[in-house]
Amino acid sequence: MKKKSNIKSSDNLVLKNYVQFLEHIKEDILQTQLRAAQSVTKELILLYWRIGKVLSDKTQSEGWGAKIVEKFAHDLGTAFPGITGFSRTNIYRMIAFYEAYSICPTAVGQIEHNPLLNIPWGHNAVLLEKLQKNEQRLWYAQQSIENGWSRSVLTMWIESDLYKRQGKAITNFKAALPKPNSDLAEQTLKDPYNFDFLSMSKEAMEQEIEHGLMAHIQKFLLELGQGFSFVGRQQHLMAGTKDLYVDMLFYHLQLRCFVVVELKAREFEAKDLAQINLYLAAVDNLLKHPSDQPTIGLLLCQSKDNVMAEWALSGMNKPIGIANYTTKLVESLPKKFKGKLPTIEEIEAELKKQKDIPALEEKVAKKAKIKKVSKKKK
Repeated sequence: MKKKSNIKSSDNLVLKNYVQFLEHIKEDILQTQLRAAQSVTKELILLYWRIGKVLSDKTQSEGWGAKIVEKFAHDLGTAFPGITGFSRTNIYRMIAFYEAYSICPTAVGQIEHNPLLNIPWGHNAVLLEKLQKNEQRLWYAQQSIENGWSRSVLTMWIESDLYKRQGKAITNFKAALPKPNSDLAEQTLKDPYNFDFLSMSKEAMEQEIEHGLMAHIQKFLLELGQGFSFVGRQQHLMAGTKDLYVDMLFYHLQLRCFVVVELKAREFEAKDLAQINLYLAAVDNLLKHPSDQPTIGLLLCQSKDNVMAEWALSGMNKPIGIANYTTKLVESLPKKFKGKLPTIEEIEAELKKQKDIPALEEKVAKKAKIKKVSKKKK
């Protein structure tokens, strides 16, 4: 019996080692595929850079015009029929790519290690077409690499002006958190947050906005940014014998801490800090693991006075950020008219009545005519 037990134990050990070995090889293959894809992307963009440079030089030194560029695109397409990317539009894009970054010392001096070479050409096309400043283009390129953005996600962030919003929330992180955690936390928050996927009236209550964010949780998480994981809504906590309810609770995977998000459907008031400070203390005492970083608070308001927000935060020990949020506003009826106008169903019924009137009149006329004829016969 002991012998069988040893054999079984040995088999389990071999199986466990095999599983670990297999996972290691699979990871190696995936990383190799990734490096190969990055290498192909880099070589392709370097090729486009060189083509753009030669054509730009020829245009300036020898006066090459549109006809020669179009002939060049046609001849390349004929010579390499199985390769896409040599269309007239893309050739002009290569020239624009070179000319845009040839004046940028960061791009030219370190072109071999530039983030532009590590994102697909389609991403570079978006950066060229939607942005004018190289500083912003390079920033979005780096963010695309770090966060694995697709072209559509990159486009969305550019259109929502993430560059200007990132790291702009008013916080006390430098005083309340140790470096480098304070810097990372500060860059994690934005101002304002763009919740335009919500259609709200100006009089929308906090619960309506909260419900809307939960109904669009994927878009909400995307707007919050990389690393946010949703924990709960109206998270119940006990402060002694008192019930507390946190609007929304998240955990940030990079910061390694809980994040309390409180919504205010109005302008920021200094008293709001006392409330969120209590919630942070409750989370730190009841939920925080010893290895976690201190819980961070994010207070989202419809508006704020920046000076008052900075002064109010100056005396707070716990890390808190204050930011605005925007929603897609819809026009709402004045209160005195609400309930006095007809509903859609009532309007439809009335229209149906109006539509039926001519038919009814014709029907009545026919009946009257028949009666007259029958009277004459009599």
